[in-house]
Amino acid sequence: MSLVVQKFGGTSVGDVEKIKNVARRVAASKKRIDHVVVVVSALGDTTDRLLDLAGRVSASPPEREMDMLLSTGEQVSMALLAMALEELGLDAVSMTGQQVEILTDTGHTKAKIRHVGADRVIQELRKGRVVVVAGFQGVTSEGEITTLGRGGSDTTAVALAAALHADCCEIYTDVDGVFTADPRLVADARKLARISFHEMLEMAVTGARVLQSRSVEYARNYNVPLVVRSSFHEGEGTWIVSEDEIMEKAIVSAVTHDFDEAKVTVMGVPDRPGVAAGLFGSLAEANVNVDMIIQNVSEKARTDISFTVSKSDLDKVRTVAGRLADELGAAGTDFDSEIAKVSLIGAGMRTHPGIAAGMFRTLADNDINIEMISTSPIKISCVVRRADGENAVRALHEHFHLEVETE
Repeated sequence: MSLVVQKFGGTSVGDVEKIKNVARRVAASKKRIDHVVVVVSALGDTTDRLLDLAGRVSASPPEREMDMLLSTGEQVSMALLAMALEELGLDAVSMTGQQVEILTDTGHTKAKIRHVGADRVIQELRKGRVVVVAGFQGVTSEGEITTLGRGGSDTTAVALAAALHADCCEIYTDVDGVFTADPRLVADARKLARISFHEMLEMAVTGARVLQSRSVEYARNYNVPLVVRSSFHEGEGTWIVSEDEIMEKAIVSAVTHDFDEAKVTVMGVPDRPGVAAGLFGSLAEANVNVDMIIQNVSEKARTDISFTVSKSDLDKVRTVAGRLADELGAAGTDFDSEIAKVSLIGAGMRTHPGIAAGMFRTLADNDINIEMISTSPIKISCVVRRADGENAVRALHEHFHLEVETE
């Protein structure tokens, strides 16, 4: 018995005609697949409009109430898609995250999935129904509604695919697949046929908007075959698979960018054990994800600590960092939102020296200064000025010949 989980993003269900198009696509899938589960995001810009409404009501809305508000968007799209499927003669039922039993931790607005029950989904599938699930949302063990962060519907879909032991999880979006760079910035960016879980995870973490990073991590951990395809036309898309399934690993697979980060510096911090632990522990308690970290060489028992965070968390960081700076007797804090992070990703970096040197030389040749550097075995990231971000992406894509498919 075949079973596939399909996820359709906000642009795919942006209006009534697009919802009907998705319904036709699901109906066509049902003719060749025994069981189909569909996960949907909110319609178009619904989430942004809800965020705007909240901002007009409160300068600092409680995160619990934000989850209550934002979770309504997916409930609209799931019900409308179920209606559209019924119009096509399919038996369909819509379900919220709570009805599916997508249990999460208590981290409002960025909750993490702890368990997927899915028993009721299985019952509905056995009745021959198409099950349409609201993405992006879950529930705590105390019954509190939570949301999974931007792109959380991807994680909903992959988690359901893992719980149901689906044959694969298909992510339908407004692009044809995963590209060597953002096609909106790089005209000759090339669609990748396959990429490894590890490479895709690094791409997601460093700014690629195709998949939420936690969805890729979930797929890797539970070995869920994952494919990204366009919801508007036919095409093979890009398969995300285990590294063992890729015979020849590209030295550099992609260049990514993130223009939505800010750099924070706590200046003149006492250079003693426990200071960094206190700072980053407090940020973790505030549910803030920290990316790159640099601590300068100590002078006169004082040091500067710089790190990057999402711009959406900047207000939280101002509060936490400001309070700790006062408590520690630090010289002050600085917040810089005019930065860009550009990254090279490639599984072949492990065995090919000179990639970092090539990246740094390319940026230098384009008069782009590097402010921070971070590496992993298959990734090199540099923070540069925001004004240089787009030029950096294009220059690196050209230098490493990513428009050309390697043999």
